[in-house]
Amino acid sequence: MTNRAIGVFDSGIGGLSVLQALRVKLPHENFIYIADSGHSPYGERDETHVLARSRAIVNHLVGQNVKALVIACNTATAVAIHLLREEYPELPLIGVEPALKPAVALSKTGHIGVMATRSTLGSAKFQALLNSMTARATFVVQACDGLADAIERSVETEDTSKIIALCTQYVGAMGLLGNNSGQIDSLVLGCTHYPFASEHLRTLLGQDVQIVDNGEAVARQTQRLVQTMQVEPHPASLAAPGSVSLFSTGPPQTLQAAARRWLSLTVPVGQLSF
Repeated sequence: MTNRAIGVFDSGIGGLSVLQALRVKLPHENFIYIADSGHSPYGERDETHVLARSRAIVNHLVGQNVKALVIACNTATAVAIHLLREEYPELPLIGVEPALKPAVALSKTGHIGVMATRSTLGSAKFQALLNSMTARATFVVQACDGLADAIERSVETEDTSKIIALCTQYVGAMGLLGNNSGQIDSLVLGCTHYPFASEHLRTLLGQDVQIVDNGEAVARQTQRLVQTMQVEPHPASLAAPGSVSLFSTGPPQTLQAAARRWLSLTVPVGQLSF
């Protein structure tokens, strides 16, 4: 019996931040990661496009006999996960959402910033989450058009000027930052690309503002689900590190460079054409 892989997908390379957390929590599991870079960015496309692409990728990964699937994209989770769970009731599906609940637990001032794509912020799923939390904190939400795309483009060029400019623009638009009354003391990164801009965000935020993302929470949930599944792992997998297979619907060199730069992972990237 083989140790079936866990599927992970995102609109591009941002989901590598989730894959990184998954590999820490589940070092002996095998992973298949798909970057849908040929059809990105999801965050600035309509829901019909995002749903169609999510369905296509999930169908492909089901064909690869994955035992669980992580949608490592806030936009795809918000738009598609409820329908995908209906269409694949036997497949454990784990999504991501902006980490509002952890931010509320951490915040001392009760003022929390949220950076996310326009599609995520406009989705019914996010609005329901936000409405459930507004009695506990004040949220300042900021749509960050172009930021995920700028992060993607910087991987090969190593030019971060666009990232810095956009981070400066969006952080500045949210208001006062700090740990005094009425100031934003926690910033939620509501897109899996954004942790890869943390270095630039930290410079803008200073040391008083906490950055909150959802990678670790998703990894814990995936670990819990995998451990409760009635799937016996291959004995060799109990000690050996798991493998990672990378695929992209766009230029493979972008994903390959990102995996090498951010995960110290040097593996070939397969190209998908659907």
